[in-house]
Amino acid sequence: MQSPNPTVDMSVSFAGMPMKNPINTASGTYGQGYQFEAFYPVSSLGAITTKGCSAQPWDGNPSPRMTEITSGIMNSVGLENPGIEAFVKSYGTYLTNLGKKDTRIIVQAAGHTLDEYVEAVEKYEEFAPFADAIELNVSCPNVAAGGAAMGGTPEGACAVMHAVRNRTSKPLIVKMAPVNVGEIARALEDAGADGLSLINTIPGMAINVHTRKSKLSRPCAGISGPAIHNIAVRMVWEAYKACKLPLCGIGGITSGEDAAEFILAGATAVSVGTANLVDPGSALRILSELTQWAVSQGVSNISELIGAFEC
Repeated sequence: MQSPNPTVDMSVSFAGMPMKNPINTASGTYGQGYQFEAFYPVSSLGAITTKGCSAQPWDGNPSPRMTEITSGIMNSVGLENPGIEAFVKSYGTYLTNLGKKDTRIIVQAAGHTLDEYVEAVEKYEEFAPFADAIELNVSCPNVAAGGAAMGGTPEGACAVMHAVRNRTSKPLIVKMAPVNVGEIARALEDAGADGLSLINTIPGMAINVHTRKSKLSRPCAGISGPAIHNIAVRMVWEAYKACKLPLCGIGGITSGEDAAEFILAGATAVSVGTANLVDPGSALRILSELTQWAVSQGVSNISELIGAFEC
């Protein structure tokens, strides 16, 4: 499939980064980007978000880690990763070259404690000059607080932001937990965030009724895919009304119209996630469909449609 030739200017500015189009990829569903080069030029996309990394390697959760559900999947991967230095050593050259093709590189930082977030951001600052921005995954469990998500409260999310804000000159984007998004969005704006990504997966359960045990290695796991799409659109709209930060809408995007819903609800950019696992060419197809929709709206720049929802 060839890249679209838009008659509408598809460029946007997200978190201070100029993007040639609004299409990003969701962390954890797109590897480090190079895996998709066999299907289309990854440089066609406005940005990619690499798989989350911590300062030190994490083993992740035991298998089974993923199961299909109605209209989506559930995963309990546990953010397995090799650590930031090993990540850069393996993929830094590819990502540097991709960045030279005007595709923005967003790296994701994960941590269980404030100190771990600080160490992760500092390592990205030192070892990843190719990164255009850092996404903070504040949905990680806070070990010191008994396993609650770091970003589940305004205080927790802002504690991460305050801890890392002066450790990097790069834009900081917060991957928000799907709770209290309006209140937390306002707090993160005051704390110095440059942009917000929402939403992360929604906790759920899948039980094997024959064994009476979880279908995964843990009782609960994160739901993603079309099952959460309309919930995510609503939360983006709530965040858009609550703050002035640019938003990246994430959740069950499988078509250009799905992406358009997020744009109308207030998102500047969108991230394609679970669809990449079903159709490896989905992100480029969605870009083409989104462009056709923008043309049909009679605008000169897609930015004119951000937040254009009318009730």
